[in-house]
Amino acid sequence: MLRLDRMLVTLGKGSRSEMQKAIRGGRVRVNGDVQRDPSVQVAEDAEILLNGEKLDTRLTRHVMLHKPAGLLTAARDKKQPTVMDLLPPEYAAIGCMPVGRLDKDTTGLLLTTDGELNHRLLAPARHVDKTYLATLDKPVGDKEVAVFASGLSLSDFEAAPADLTPLPGNQARVTIHEGKFHQVKRMFAAVEREVLTLHRETFGSLALDEALPCGQWRELTEAEASALYRDAQMEEKHG
Repeated sequence: MLRLDRMLVTLGKGSRSEMQKAIRGGRVRVNGDVQRDPSVQVAEDAEILLNGEKLDTRLTRHVMLHKPAGLLTAARDKKQPTVMDLLPPEYAAIGCMPVGRLDKDTTGLLLTTDGELNHRLLAPARHVDKTYLATLDKPVGDKEVAVFASGLSLSDFEAAPADLTPLPGNQARVTIHEGKFHQVKRMFAAVEREVLTLHRETFGSLALDEALPCGQWRELTEAEASALYRDAQMEEKHG
């Protein structure tokens, strides 16, 4: 339960003073009735209308976003556009955040408002797989596959064994079980390969929807969200 004015602020509909004014002015209905008390407690599943517009009051949401190259994976940045600029402002208002920090030139993404789910999906101890499609400056072969399979010593950590599959056209698919900074690029650099493009195809049980154009987004289906909670070994939250 939340105060009505706080609920409206959380949903990104305005400042607290603006929402209190709207409520006292009779511009807010809760479950069909005009509500003039900003402090009244409302449930997340309450039907709320502001200026006649029915609001989406869900505070827990999960988004699949096909990130284009050139955007920062961050909630906000003063100088550069971020992935959150592709979403309606209410998603940022309720705390929707990227899961993992893809490089500016890496594509594919997942966002959620559930901070605990975000943390667990990224925790190395959970071993949630992440699969990437890489385009390289040179092809890889059995030697590189064996090196990835045995794990790699990088400057600041030991990369766990990873699954590497060579593909035609100097491409390769790699599945890692953690997610350190620039990890995939650094692993390829360790075997003298430069990553030209990188695309995150899967995160745990979730695969990027092939029908989702680059730069577009959609909310996860119930089945997709449930699978991620199972990946994270936690009870599902419903919004």
